[in-house]
Amino acid sequence: MSNQKAFQGIRMNSRQEKPRTRGITEIRGPYYSVMGKNYLQDILETMGDYVDSLKFAGGAFTLYPEDKLRELIDLAHDYDVKVSTGGFMETVVTQGPEAIDHYISECKRVGFDIIEISTGFITMPTDDIVRLVEKVQNAGLLAKPEIGVQFGAGGTNTVEQNEAEGITDPAQAIEVGKRCLDAGAYMLMIESEGITESVHTWRTEVATQFARELGTEKVMFEAADPDVFEWYIKNYGPEINVFVDHSQIVQLETLRRGTWGTKDLWGRVVTLGE
Repeated sequence: MSNQKAFQGIRMNSRQEKPRTRGITEIRGPYYSVMGKNYLQDILETMGDYVDSLKFAGGAFTLYPEDKLRELIDLAHDYDVKVSTGGFMETVVTQGPEAIDHYISECKRVGFDIIEISTGFITMPTDDIVRLVEKVQNAGLLAKPEIGVQFGAGGTNTVEQNEAEGITDPAQAIEVGKRCLDAGAYMLMIESEGITESVHTWRTEVATQFARELGTEKVMFEAADPDVFEWYIKNYGPEINVFVDHSQIVQLETLRRGTWGTKDLWGRVVTLGE
């Protein structure tokens, strides 16, 4: 597969080649829309150079016939794209240790690379989250714990419903994140609800606290709206790790490259190169 591009005489921000360790883009796969092999093929043939991982949100992978699921996973791997589960672990853990073991082994069997350890709808002791990280890593897969500040995150709650649920102290989430990284977690996913999603006013000070105390190399911010990933790039540069919808790859990459953007961002986002 050729990745030779036209317009090579135009200067733009350079990007680390895959497999990248910074500026990682994870895209949402099937959830808000159905995704089959042809759909994903179109995405990866055109924009595959800018996609590092593909996430099946909300347990969508459990709905697919296995042969079709494997088609998508194998196709992603053909383009050096890792494949991740999304929010589903909280469903599995309520069914006990045998279900957890089955889930992890099935993920490995069908070809997943990353298991997201999401806890949006349940409360788990930190020690249990760390044990899940270790169990996933010991199985030869990459553990990606999700941390955040919003109780009941991960659904379609209104602002008022989230406010009624309340939020946690960011310091508590940061402590969980640090322990997970110490246990070998591949990446931390920062849940956007309570920070930039389903809030009256963005709580950017929370995002800043996560970035300051956890660093940005091992943190991925959920940024499912263009205004959100523009804010992250404006404040942390083009090599921040973000999760976006697959429909937003082009817009995100033009911002990373510094070739386009809003009036307060265009021309400001630059890198010094390798």
